[in-house]
Amino acid sequence: MPWVRPDAEAVLRLRPDMVLAGEYGAQAALMVLRARGVRVVQVSEPTDFGGVASEVGTVAAALGVARRGAAMVTDMRARLGAIQVKARGQAIFWEARGYTAGPGSFADTLLRRAGFADVGNGRVVGLETMLMHPPDVLVTAQAPAFPSLSTDMLSHPALATIKRMAVPPALVTCPGPWSVGAVEILSK
Repeated sequence: MPWVRPDAEAVLRLRPDMVLAGEYGAQAALMVLRARGVRVVQVSEPTDFGGVASEVGTVAAALGVARRGAAMVTDMRARLGAIQVKARGQAIFWEARGYTAGPGSFADTLLRRAGFADVGNGRVVGLETMLMHPPDVLVTAQAPAFPSLSTDMLSHPALATIKRMAVPPALVTCPGPWSVGAVEILSK
């Protein structure tokens, strides 16, 4: 699939049968596309697995593959059901620049489904604060191959005494049925 800028002219040149768009951004372009007769299917970013199931159903139906979507959701639910939920202590999902997962976010859902009490607040938590009030487990996305200043703090040596768990960014960046893999990792 070719990638184009999110403007109506660039998209119209491709003569799409359908445009799959996020909930935010490029709203003016989407209005133009709709006015030109292009089918636009908008999806939101789910904050829990129920939302993932709903989004998969919407996209699969739009693509004419409802059975495949239903199978993905069934598999996702079976995998979630197989995870033994038990109290695992407090955790913070700590991201680049020190951002934490806030209540009601998808990362919060992942931590709670794995049995953690999410003590993140959706704000920036600096290194000093993390060291003064450490969680039982510090959860981060796996270190990128090419770290930057924004991700360097995640592997600071002063954090060596805090238990860490890493999840592949592909499992958490964009919520989907594959995100069950993050819960499976965190529940071990």
